[in-house]
Amino acid sequence: MDKLAIISDIHGNIPALQAVLSDIKDRGITRIICLGDIAGKGPDSDEAVDIIKQNCEIVVKGNWDYFLSECDDNETVLWHRKKLGQDRIAYLKSLPMYAQFFMSGRLVRLCHAAPDDVFHRIQMDEEFDEKKVLFKDPEGGNIEADVVGYGDIHQAYINNFDGKMLFNTGSVGNPLEIIQASYAIIEGKYGKKENSTLSIALVRVPYDIGRAIKLAIKSEMPDLQAYIRELKTAEYRGKIK
Repeated sequence: MDKLAIISDIHGNIPALQAVLSDIKDRGITRIICLGDIAGKGPDSDEAVDIIKQNCEIVVKGNWDYFLSECDDNETVLWHRKKLGQDRIAYLKSLPMYAQFFMSGRLVRLCHAAPDDVFHRIQMDEEFDEKKVLFKDPEGGNIEADVVGYGDIHQAYINNFDGKMLFNTGSVGNPLEIIQASYAIIEGKYGKKENSTLSIALVRVPYDIGRAIKLAIKSEMPDLQAYIRELKTAEYRGKIK
């Protein structure tokens, strides 16, 4: 059986990323796929991009990766763009929207938010009909996925419905449910179209939040207090009145 680690939403949080990569290594997993939002929000977008390029065999684009490679219209984006530098920005711009492959007879499609739109946000509690759109062929054809994995919402879950499987990895660097990093493991026969056993597990990894906060303070990054509060509470800043 083959194992793939699926990570997402690192957001420049190096202590969290290091903890997750260490856990993946301890499990003997060598193939890692990243579902985007490598950069932004946290203090070390540059280092995060370099680590992801070195460790992940497939990387897809997230909404923050789009912002930082396509936009320069606000202070926060400009701060992160300056830290990234042109080569990393060009790398983020080059990332594909989705990846897909067969595993144990299922077509697995992985993306950040939706295969054709980094801004199409599907929350964990959405209705069945809303979630079904993620399985559609992003090229406009009739090739529906059997398994879809995504990131974006920073909340990990697994759904099974209508013979299909949907999972969210949660977030490595900015979890918004519990204050631990999150990622997923898919286990099956990679690249095989014959039906066989397939499993998906969600993994929670504790990391040094204190160190992450110290790095953020040292960087003098924008939106510092909102970021620190999210790390400490796992509560999305947009919920604060």
